[in-house]
Amino acid sequence: MMKKIVIVIMITMVILLLPAALYAQPRSQKIKQICGSQPEHNATLFVPNFVAVMENISTQIRASGFGVAEAGSGPDKNYGLAQCYGDLSPVDCVLCYAEARTVLPQCYPVNGGRIYLDGCFMRAENYSFYGEHTGPTDQAVCGNRTRPGSAFNESVGRALSQAVSAAPSNNGYARAVVRTSNESAYVLADCWRTISPSACRACLENASAAISGCLPLSEGRALNTGCFMRYSDTNFLNPIPRSGSSRGRVIGLAIAAVSVAAVGTMGAVIGFYMWKNRTIQKKRKGDVEKLVKTLHDQSLNFKHSTLEKATDSFNEANKLGQGGFGTVYKGVLPDGREIAVKRLFFNNKHRAADFYNEVNMISSVEHKNLVRLLGCSCSGPESLLVYEFLSNKSLDRFIFDSSNGKALNWEKRLEIIIGTAEGLVYLHENTKTRIIHRDIKASNILLDSRLRAKIADFGLARSFQEDKSHISTAIAGTLGYMAPEYLAHGQLTEKVDVYSYGVLLLEIVTGRQNNRSKTTEYTDSLVTIAWNHFQRRTVEELFDPNLMLHNYSTINIKNEILRAVHVGLLCTQEIPSLRPTMSKALLMLVGKEHLPAPTNPPFMDDKTMEFNDVSLDTSPILNHGDTASVASLSQSLFLPR
Repeated sequence: MMKKIVIVIMITMVILLLPAALYAQPRSQKIKQICGSQPEHNATLFVPNFVAVMENISTQIRASGFGVAEAGSGPDKNYGLAQCYGDLSPVDCVLCYAEARTVLPQCYPVNGGRIYLDGCFMRAENYSFYGEHTGPTDQAVCGNRTRPGSAFNESVGRALSQAVSAAPSNNGYARAVVRTSNESAYVLADCWRTISPSACRACLENASAAISGCLPLSEGRALNTGCFMRYSDTNFLNPIPRSGSSRGRVIGLAIAAVSVAAVGTMGAVIGFYMWKNRTIQKKRKGDVEKLVKTLHDQSLNFKHSTLEKATDSFNEANKLGQGGFGTVYKGVLPDGREIAVKRLFFNNKHRAADFYNEVNMISSVEHKNLVRLLGCSCSGPESLLVYEFLSNKSLDRFIFDSSNGKALNWEKRLEIIIGTAEGLVYLHENTKTRIIHRDIKASNILLDSRLRAKIADFGLARSFQEDKSHISTAIAGTLGYMAPEYLAHGQLTEKVDVYSYGVLLLEIVTGRQNNRSKTTEYTDSLVTIAWNHFQRRTVEELFDPNLMLHNYSTINIKNEILRAVHVGLLCTQEIPSLRPTMSKALLMLVGKEHLPAPTNPPFMDDKTMEFNDVSLDTSPILNHGDTASVASLSQSLFLPR
């Protein structure tokens, strides 16, 4: 009986989905990406604004295939627009938008860019561009195959004219198919919904004139500021459903034949899944209530009113810093203890279970190089996390500041490097809960009164099992610190933290920030610069000038610094399997491991935003009397999905 039920359900679903399965095309192929020229103003503000805009648009795209959003203020404000072309289904539209959203951040650290895919468009800027319909980057992209004869040219001309005429009065969208002497032309035209009908017509007229210049080539696309237009000799258009077609009648008869038998069965199946879902939700609620009790029993639960009073109602004067997930304030409890209170940006009851799980995971780990979680408040109007207070705040306030950096001699920096490594070793290899941090960077390394390192901000942390090769997850982190395999494919392993740690290590030695927009004296990434100096055996030129104020020039100290750079390059190698584990990196730093020659890191061409093929030789910078074997590796091309 069950087998018959399953067969009926499968037949029904296949029939209902058949047209979409056969014909739907998200057309997510990238045609062109155009990045601006102005660097972002402040990454700490710009990146969260950009992420907020993308999230807002994502919701609108699912609802209507179009979205605009803005976030922030001043020079860090972000404006965004995304639109799917009129023949895409809702599912294909979401797929196309997801692809565009993955690629557009490659324009960072400039504050503007646009990307044209064959099924959708996306643009982000730091000003309101919504009314623009023409601009200096308007261009045509032509195919590479010629269609001989004049009939195809005539078909294209007529189809373009029809589309230009129809689109302004049809919400900016039109399609046309013209056949002349057995030569067919297919045209799609789409204006962004933020421009007026007159601007739409002007944009499409310019686009039509531009791609007419592609003839007699078989393909032409116009990538304009306010519109997109394409012609082709192949039918790339998604079909318009026709209720009167023979195909529709066949499907209708088939559905009628099985619907009577299927309705009762589907009702039973839906009822079963509703019951199952209620059971799961009930269990989750029970788990949350159990964890709340645990937090209360372990004195980890703080009253919201207590924390509000401790921070003087979250007074700006007590603000310690702000990240992608919340703002941190200094507070003083009634018993005199100083605390750091993280006020999370989200305030959504549906996130309660995830929030409690995160608290449970972090509260289960304890190490001298991890910021200690004292508790949380979840019963008030917002979610709050309470951490131990560290008087010297974060590492970035020292190494990236020429004045504060004088307080960190090499011995202190090495202690911070080793302490951070020890904290990561504990997270990765702790038998109870193995954790990947996902956001290792200088601003997330806090310093206590003796300038000892403590890893903070576990908002992105994920636990993982030893028997899994990787976790597939949505990409999250800080640009410039994310490993290439994670940025491209969302494959999360502990080697992602190793890569970030390697970047951090180079920053500590050089006093330079890997985020290129923060400086004007160099344009390549810090990893690329360190690699080039390593090859030329001129690494000492990279040392932080503040180190020269101390007695760093002794051979032992100099070799320690050179070793640190060497380990940083080993941690930032392009191939994850070649990066050391954190425990091995730690042994390398304390001089107990032989240092192999590093292979090249991922190199990016700033003009094309693509990684280049290079073959490079490496040789060690330590043990100058020894001869190293040459490691000549071909750099593989790295492109996001």
